[in-house]
Amino acid sequence: MGGSDARALSRSLLDLCRMRKLTIATAESCTGGLVAGALTDIPGSSDVIDRGFVTYSNDAKRAMLGVEASTLANFGAVSKETATAMAIGALERADVDLAVAITGIAGPGGATPGKPVGLVHFAAAARDGRIIHREHRFGAIGRSAVRARSVVEALRMLMDLARGPQVAAKPQRTAASRLRPRVTRSPRRHAVKRRPPRSPRG
Repeated sequence: MGGSDARALSRSLLDLCRMRKLTIATAESCTGGLVAGALTDIPGSSDVIDRGFVTYSNDAKRAMLGVEASTLANFGAVSKETATAMAIGALERADVDLAVAITGIAGPGGATPGKPVGLVHFAAAARDGRIIHREHRFGAIGRSAVRARSVVEALRMLMDLARGPQVAAKPQRTAASRLRPRVTRSPRRHAVKRRPPRSPRG
């Protein structure tokens, strides 16, 4: 997984978002803006990419994305909870359709008990309420490799959300709502037709 993978994914993601009129924001810690960089490296990306937040410190996560201090204190910066809060914060503050967040330990230092080098938490959020979280333990494969793989994973998660069910769900709901009145109306009509002949007999 190298730059070619990220570039191909970026192109596909941008094309899909253009087709579906979706906008994107990124919130990055250990990747330092590489996801936003991969996307904006593609000409014409400005009609999809709104902004990128590089929130390397806990202070930045709080100030720029609204991550609660209690979340950081209780779960740590590298956690499912923080990644999810980062994605939701980016979604809300940028007012976009999709947002992805990355927080991890790229190495070579920074490991703590239970959180080794190569641990990265990802979260992606959509305006329709869908949220995806993934945890990867890439291992001590080198700082650059962890960051490169993280970019590819983040792009894949955005693709998953961009392909989401919101367009397909609408016709299904309207079809179901149209069928229900027809079922309830038909017996009522028959009942109305049968009642008038009964009243004169009585």
